[in-house]
Formats: sequence, structure tokens, C-alpha cells
Amino acid sequence: MRNWHLNILRTVSRLDFIRQVSKRSMSGIKKIAVCQMTSVADKAKNLEVVSSLISNAAKEDVQMLFFPEACDYLCDNKNDTLNSAEPIIGGATVGSYRQLAAQYNVWLSMGGVHEKDEENPSKISNTHIIIDNKGNIVQTYRKLHLFDVEIPERNIRLKESDFCVPGSHIVAPVDTPIGKVGLAICYDMRFPELSTALSIMKAEILTYPSAFTQHTGAAHWHVILRARAIENQCYVIAAAQSGTHNAKRKSYGHAVCIDPWGEVLADCEETSPCYKVVEISEDKLKDVRRNMPVFQHRRGNVYSLYCLSVRKDLLNTHIEPSEAVPDIPSCPETPDEPCYAFGHVKVPETCVFFKSKLTYAFVNLRCVIPGHVLVAPIRMAERNKDLSEEEAQDFYKTIRIVQSLMERVHSCDSCTVTIQDGENAGRTVHHLHCHVMPRKKGDFIDNDLIYLELAKHDQFKSGHPSKPPRTREDMVEEATLLKSELQKMLAEDGRS
Repeated sequence: MRNWHLNILRTVSRLDFIRQVSKRSMSGIKKIAVCQMTSVADKAKNLEVVSSLISNAAKEDVQMLFFPEACDYLCDNKNDTLNSAEPIIGGATVGSYRQLAAQYNVWLSMGGVHEKDEENPSKISNTHIIIDNKGNIVQTYRKLHLFDVEIPERNIRLKESDFCVPGSHIVAPVDTPIGKVGLAICYDMRFPELSTALSIMKAEILTYPSAFTQHTGAAHWHVILRARAIENQCYVIAAAQSGTHNAKRKSYGHAVCIDPWGEVLADCEETSPCYKVVEISEDKLKDVRRNMPVFQHRRGNVYSLYCLSVRKDLLNTHIEPSEAVPDIPSCPETPDEPCYAFGHVKVPETCVFFKSKLTYAFVNLRCVIPGHVLVAPIRMAERNKDLSEEEAQDFYKTIRIVQSLMERVHSCDSCTVTIQDGENAGRTVHHLHCHVMPRKKGDFIDNDLIYLELAKHDQFKSGHPSKPPRTREDMVEEATLLKSELQKMLAEDGRS
């Protein structure tokens, strides 16, 4: 009888456990580990610490681990800092991180490694890397705000810009198994515009891998991070350096995870190395945002963040060489082929799909979205005001025809039709032109981002985040298709 009761209790306990696990799974519970360490100048020793933390946390079924800024190394002088830096692609340290991610089937946030600049050996980038559980580099972010503090009367000089160059783009939130992760590094937390931009772009988790100084950490660490969580209604994960690195440097520690209500879920305090496992709840996120819908209350008609330079794709320098996009300086053409002058470049006849007496329309070397085409006057007029009345009428008539064509071809009922008339409007090609872009719901996280992409459109260079150039074959094929569809459309409308 006694054994029978024990068996019943075991069965009930097991069923309760299964229900709890199932409940967590159904509620969108994800497990992460926020890590803390004390990096030194020895990269091998730091890698041992990283490996140990990953190995131990993986046993607790975490899906993603977060490591602090300078997880690769911390030196006490500029020369050693520069000489120890490695490239992202082909570097031994990042290569080891990728192997560890695949070996333990976890995603990694490696916050703020020292990225070598092959073209400028006197500078590095402070780069946050996201690696998936297959060992692939999913995204990278270069620190935007460099920590430059100089107080001569207190003999304080900490200038990150002495050896580091700042990034130039916000990186769109990254899709991961635990949610959409917004990337930042350390000092970035003091600039709320960045976190607000990321949350507007649907970030659910904000990351601040850090190496905060003792003095500033004691004063501001927790209050700033809680503020970023509360105002953006996001989880905040801030891995941290802790303790004495060398005779010149000591870090505050207190790696934390904070929920969207501002509650500190985990704090590593000053222990190093260590990690804390935290459960992130999708329901908690939704509840906070539903009960206090601050983003619905934003006054976009009064204030907004328009001047955002956002990158979605990996930089070319962070892609394996076999996958990198070649840098094409101008529109591809063949010898002796008729071309149209378009500012400082030439448009081959085979890329033109419509031509009237005074205007022509052509396919695009770099499309912001599929179906993005251009319309320009045949004569090289620089501004709208430079067109004659006849040219202006023909130009606008052509734009209307092209818009109808693109909506027909791309099965949509909306277009962005815009002219950047003048340099201060974002135009860089000194030839009047109109962008015609068929639009569908959801093609941009935020509708205003299309104007950011247009501002970057004509400025492509190696490593620039604009859409990569297409092949000549693709462009000719699209122009041929559009010519055919245009003939059908005009015939149906009774026009030649």
C-alpha cells in the first residue's frame, strides 16, 4: 500500500512537471545566459573562460549567451591593443567563437571584439557579433558612440577614439530564437535615441555588452539600464566585465538582465567569471506593452526620428569571401552599345524599357525594393526648374505611365513616387530623376525608412549597406519584361 501511494505521488509530480514545462513553452518562455568575466591581455586565457561559460550554460538548456565588451582581450596600452586585433572573417578568435556556437548548439552575442582594419592599421572597430547555433555570423554592429573622457585636473584620460573608429549605422533588430535583438555596446546606453530607434523597429531585447568603469558604474549603471528597459518596454541584457584587468583598468561588473517593467531579473554583482540564467517571457513583454501602450501614444506628428542610417545586411567585410558582393562602380555596359547620359554614369539602351520624345525610364542598378525603377529627362536637366514646359509635361506623363506599369507587374495598388530635387534633399546624381517604387504592406519596418534608403541609393561603395548592384543580365531581362508588359498595357488602354 505504501509503495502504491509513492508511485501515485511520483506520477502526479511527473505530470505536474510536464504541465509546467508545457506551460512555459506555450507562454513563449526562452532561456538566456548573461555572462560576466575579467578579460586580460592574454587572448588564450580569455577564450578558455568563454569556452567554460558556454559549456556550463549549455547544460542548462539556454538558447543564447551574452558576453561582454572586450571578451576577446583587454590590454593596458594602445600598441598592444592594436597589435592584438584580428579581422572578423579569418580571425582565429572569432573562428573559435563560431566553433563553440556550433559545438554547443547555442546562439552567441559576443559584445565588442577588437576588429582589425586591414586598410588602416592605426585604428580598429569595436564590433558586436551575433553568431547562430550553426556557427554562422548572422549580424555585426560597430559601436557608434566612443567613450572619450579627458579630465586633466584629475589626471583622467580615457579616449577610445585614440585607437578606434566609430560605426556609421544603426543595425536593424536581429531575429533570434529568443526574439528580436537590438544591438548596442556599453557607452551607447547613454544615448536614448539609439534604443528608441531600435524599439520603433520592433526590437524586443536591447543588448549593452559593457566594460563600465568603477566610478561611472556605481553612479549610473543600473539606473540607465532600467530606464532603457522601461521607456522602450524591452528586455535589457547587459553582459559585463568585472574586477581588475591590469594596473590601469578595473571594471564595475554587475552583468544584468532587466524585464520590460524595469525589474532586475538577474545581477552577477562582482563575481567573475560567472553567468546567470534568465527566462525571457514573450507574454510579459506583450502584457507590459498592452497595459501601457506608450508607442501608440507617441506624437509622430510633433517629433520623430527621421535621420536614421540603418543597416539590415551584413557588411561585405563580414561575409565569407565566396559570398561577398563584388563592388561595381557604375552601370555595366558593353562596347559600342548606345547609352544615355545619366549624370556621371551611362545607362545602356538595353536597360531602358520606355522612351518618349523627351523622357526615358530605365531599370535600376541597385533597387531599394523589387520593381524600383527610375524616370529621367533625356536632356541632362539638373533640377525640376530647369525643365521646359514641354519637358515637364512629358516627364510627369511618363511617370504616370511607369507607375501604372509597375503596379500591374507587381500586383499592387500603391507606389512611392519621389524626386530628390537638390543636394540638400538627398540627391547625389546631378540629373533630375524620379524614383518609382511599387509598395506592399510590410516591405519596411517603418514607412519613413524608405527615404533613408533613397538617401543612400546613389552612394554605394564596398562595405556600404545599400542594396548591392545587380548583374547586367538581370537588368536586361527585367527591361525586356517591362517592355513586353508595357506594350500589353498600352494596347489595352488603346494607346500605341
